[in-house]
Amino acid sequence: MHAATHVLILGGTTEARRLAAALADGPQAGGVRVTTSLAGRVARPVLPPGEVRIGGFGGAQGLAQWLRAHQVDVLIDATHPFAGTISFNAATAAGMAHVPLLALRRPGWVPGAGDDWHPAGSLQEAAALLPGLGRRVFLTTGRMGLAAFADLSDLWFLVRSVDAPEGPCPPHMEVLLDRGPFTLEGERALLRDHRIDVVVTKDSGGAATAPKLTAAREAGVPVVVVRRPAAPAGVPVVDGPAQAVRWLADHVGGVFAEA
Repeated sequence: MHAATHVLILGGTTEARRLAAALADGPQAGGVRVTTSLAGRVARPVLPPGEVRIGGFGGAQGLAQWLRAHQVDVLIDATHPFAGTISFNAATAAGMAHVPLLALRRPGWVPGAGDDWHPAGSLQEAAALLPGLGRRVFLTTGRMGLAAFADLSDLWFLVRSVDAPEGPCPPHMEVLLDRGPFTLEGERALLRDHRIDVVVTKDSGGAATAPKLTAAREAGVPVVVVRRPAAPAGVPVVDGPAQAVRWLADHVGGVFAEA
């Protein structure tokens, strides 16, 4: 193994940034080289510590070549739970390049007492459920995929996303450009001020965007929850940056074992 343990993080999430910070600033920092790869879909991403690359790899083959060329020792998939393609590419590329792979996935949300959740397998299924649930929709699935709701001309949508939507959109729509974390008080006010009677979200998990679920429960507003796509089988999974660092210590050793 070369002097510094090179960890490539497939990032774009809060957990990925926290892991990069833990590796860059922790007791093992001097012996670790951290590179975070961002897909480039957000115009002004929050950059993590360490080295950063932006853009795709060209599929699993391209990622495997990058792993070899840059002497990556460990690959960590800390992408968004709905970025399914890159997770399968990561699993394939790690096998091709003989590099250990770890998935860092925040736990999904679990309904509690008083929640009125309606599961959907896709954005298209979510759109099909809406006419029977409400007329004023708070759509929090991001700017991608709005075409699934473009034919719902009888409904009004409040669309919240980090960047402005592109492509086909619902005809009656207001866009709110904002980035989490969001507060419970703010989400309560949003539902009230816009007279929202149904919420649509992906099961992204985590605390940053969870307050909308509490606000919906308090207001008696139904929530359509799009289930996560399938993930590659056989890949070890942890649910937080601290667990990822412990996994590295157990499975990579070297500088991590000495920290």
